[in-house]
This record gives sequence, structure tokens and C-alpha cells, in this order.
Amino acid sequence: MATVAIMQPYFFPYAGYFRLFAAADLFVIYDCVQFPRRGWVHRNRLPDSKGAPAWLTLPLEKAPRGATIDELRFAGDAVKRLKNQMRRFPILGADAAEQPLLRALTIGDTSPVEYLERGLRGVCASLGLNREITRSSNLGIPPEIRGQERILAIVKALGADRYVNASGGEALYDQEAFARRGVSLRFLKPYRGPTWSILHRLLSEPHEEIAGEIRAQL
Repeated sequence: MATVAIMQPYFFPYAGYFRLFAAADLFVIYDCVQFPRRGWVHRNRLPDSKGAPAWLTLPLEKAPRGATIDELRFAGDAVKRLKNQMRRFPILGADAAEQPLLRALTIGDTSPVEYLERGLRGVCASLGLNREITRSSNLGIPPEIRGQERILAIVKALGADRYVNASGGEALYDQEAFARRGVSLRFLKPYRGPTWSILHRLLSEPHEEIAGEIRAQL
């Protein structure tokens, strides 16, 4: 039995997000859906010089309202703008420049979804949570299939029979509908722990302790 987790690619999300990697055999980057402009795909919060939460935001090119995550592109001056933002956060300072995760912040000749995937892979490597990763946009699911049916189509396309989701999915997905399709549905409990970006935590705390915290809440 293979377990699949499906989630939008967040920008260095909080530690609780990575429980999906710990709980699944295969993680699907859900990039074939509309970009949530007020969500966590392109931004996250870290403590500024006063310890207050402040946004670190990826500089994206303006996109149509209905753009999907895989259609996003970086702004022409994204490299400069991101570097200017990083100066606001002591943890991202020059003394930490050799940290592999900080090198992963560099915007190169890549798309935002490729950039986000690279960040997720880097975090998983730091936490010892290496899993197979794929993107939903590569699976050819017809766009008219939406919501719960789209999730089920992805699970079935991957030949899996178990699906694990964060606790917020309890309002979206029906256990009986999944069971009728031969898929076991499991929800993680709400995460009990700091909600800072994992980037801040990995640069300021022992990686083994964070990994233990994640695995203890499966």
C-alpha cells in the first residue's frame, strides 16, 4: 500500500507542513490549481530585527487572476528585490551565507514552482525526510476535474490507495467517498509547535530536534 500526500508548494512553510513528507511515501506538489494570492505559496514570516513577524515575499511577475501555480513567473528584478528584503532579517545575514538553505534562496534561471520544489527538497534533506516528489501538473488530469475528485484522480493516477492530509482538509474531503474509490483517507491532527517559517528554525535550532518534533506529531 502506497501513501500519497498532496499539497500546494509553500515558501519555506512551518514545521507542521513537513509531517506530510514524514507520513507519506510520495509527496505531490499541487501546482495545477489556482494561485492563492493571500496564501503561503509565495511568502512566509520570519522574525525581523525586533523579533516581530515580517513577510519575506517572492517577487513575482503580475499574473492573470486565474493563473495556476505552475504558470507563475519571477519578476525581471526578482533577484535584487529578494536580496533587499533579506537584509531585514538578522538570521539571513552575511554570517550565515554558507548555509546550504540560504544558497537555496538564490533565484536563478528557474520558474517559481521549480524554485519552491528546490526549497522543499532542501528542507527535507536537512530533516532526513527524503521522499519521492512529483508535480500534479505532470499527471495530465483534465482541468474540469476539481476539488475532491481531482485529489482522487491524482491518487489513482499514481496507483496509490492511501491519502494523508493536514487537519484543515477535514472540511473538504469525505471519508465515505474516498472509501468507495478504494482509497483510505487519514487526517493529521493540528500541529502543536512554533509556526515560524522552517527556514528560520533550521538556521537557529538543531535539525535533529526539529525532525524529532515533526515525527512525534504524526
